[in-house]
Amino acid sequence: MIHYQIQPIDPLAHRFAVTLRLSQAKDKQQFTLPAWLPGSYMIRDFARHLIGVRAQRPTGEPLSLTQLDKQTWQLDDATGEVELHYQVYAWDLSVRGAHLDQTHGFFNGSSTFLAVVGQEHKPAKVTLLAPEGEQYKAWRVATAMREAGAERYGFGDYEADNYDELIDHPVEMGTFTLATFEAGGVPHDLVLTGRHLADTDRICSDLKKICEYQIELFGGQAPYSRYLFMTQVIGSGFGGLEHRASTALVCGRGDLPSINEPGMSEGYRTFLSLCSHEYFHNWNVKRIKPETFVPYDLSEESYTRQLWAYEGITSYYDDLLVYRSGCVDKETYLQMAAEGMTRVTRGVGRFKQSLRDSSFNAWTKFYKQDENAQNAIVSYYTKGAMFALMLDLTLRIETDGERSLDDLMKMLWEQHGKPGIGTGEHTHQAMMAELLGRDVSDLFAYLDNTDDLPLEALLAKVGVEMRMRAANGNNDKGGKGKPAPKANLGARYRADNFGVRIEAVSEGGNAHRAGLAAGDRLVALNELEVASNLDSQLERYAEGSKLPIHWFRRDELMSGTLELCPAPMDTVVLSPIDGEDNSLWL
Repeated sequence: MIHYQIQPIDPLAHRFAVTLRLSQAKDKQQFTLPAWLPGSYMIRDFARHLIGVRAQRPTGEPLSLTQLDKQTWQLDDATGEVELHYQVYAWDLSVRGAHLDQTHGFFNGSSTFLAVVGQEHKPAKVTLLAPEGEQYKAWRVATAMREAGAERYGFGDYEADNYDELIDHPVEMGTFTLATFEAGGVPHDLVLTGRHLADTDRICSDLKKICEYQIELFGGQAPYSRYLFMTQVIGSGFGGLEHRASTALVCGRGDLPSINEPGMSEGYRTFLSLCSHEYFHNWNVKRIKPETFVPYDLSEESYTRQLWAYEGITSYYDDLLVYRSGCVDKETYLQMAAEGMTRVTRGVGRFKQSLRDSSFNAWTKFYKQDENAQNAIVSYYTKGAMFALMLDLTLRIETDGERSLDDLMKMLWEQHGKPGIGTGEHTHQAMMAELLGRDVSDLFAYLDNTDDLPLEALLAKVGVEMRMRAANGNNDKGGKGKPAPKANLGARYRADNFGVRIEAVSEGGNAHRAGLAAGDRLVALNELEVASNLDSQLERYAEGSKLPIHWFRRDELMSGTLELCPAPMDTVVLSPIDGEDNSLWL
């Protein structure tokens, strides 16, 4: 067994101390840290946060250790029992790395535990130690890792069958709120770290419905014996990362409902969708996964053209299952779906990048987005969800409700997830053809071209109208809304100390033609000061007006003319058609 020990040694300096004890080092034994972690497709170079890596015998005798590359070390001339000692700087308040201060500690194993090269298959023991000091006496531990002597939620010894499992059980430590519910006969724990006024009974009740629906969808048996929703509650934030028996989440404090908030706020429905998304990953990507991920190579990029299926299909189901489980009504679900579609239709990047290309280039484009992203790329999450909707509607319509995308997911689970066989580039297409009993190359051509998906006609056949309208200002996310103005800026912006700061410019829009660029500070419109209510100012002018504008680019004053051409019809609205039956889909 390989033994790791980890302890917060200075929360104020954000440092964990790690000791790796190896009973049998091989000749020229190497140790390496992952460059990325599953579910987040970007090279993160976690090794940059390691401090003072050194080797010694258990007696304290120092050993020579050479660094071979950015993330790999090698013992020069030692075998048998050895120890590695190092520290991890932990100041990444996200779901991906490690974070430590006087309020809590969190880490993913991929950012903290060096792998013993060639011995990754061996079992690992982990000793979690509490930080020293009276102020940390109340700290507890939350992890889905198997106890090996430690009490549930206590510091002590845990274990994993191999390195892959070891780094798939993140750890939270601190004075968190804990609530428990059962779904599918399995205990599920809600862990909330940070200040909050959350109604945990309500959250658990809603999560129970979502989890039970998903478990039943995949045959009624959960693929784990215990599950944790590990949630960092902060002022504002959003994020999630799936693991084999838990998920790490970040949410805004106001997203969680208090006992005085009986309604369904936008923030809470977003939180439930996030939980639904990460939970669906228990099947779709954690166990059903691309063949290039079996096994993972975490030392460098691992390319696949299938992320449209693993993130896109999951993104389709996340909102849908919040609706199917009864947490929101039909009108709310259609609003949520319309907002997701609007994120696609507002970007001309959808005409420049296919879904398979988006999947393949996640490493350098989707995860490294800049101010021009909406004009250059398309999201395999959001357009992937629309593609999944197209598949689902096609199955339901052509089989008169006998088949749906649920059947495709069940086939994937039985033929790939359970036996641990990765999917190939055309696995989903072959299964879709089997379910429909016809060639489906017409449908899957949309993965390689950049055409808009034929959703309007499909939705009409299930009693739902899809129409387009113009955006009603900078904060319009899509769906039903107030009547839109005749013209808009054609850029996303935020209020600045003086004027507004341009964040992104839509290609071909009014701001683009006027010469504005991301980072510019627009200060004057028609020789009047620009205030934060820029949308209201623009509404006062007639369509076709040509207005002088002034802005600062860095410290240089620039000028141009803003012509108020009609606002594009780029915002999706979904509505039930009066008198039509929606039951074939909803």
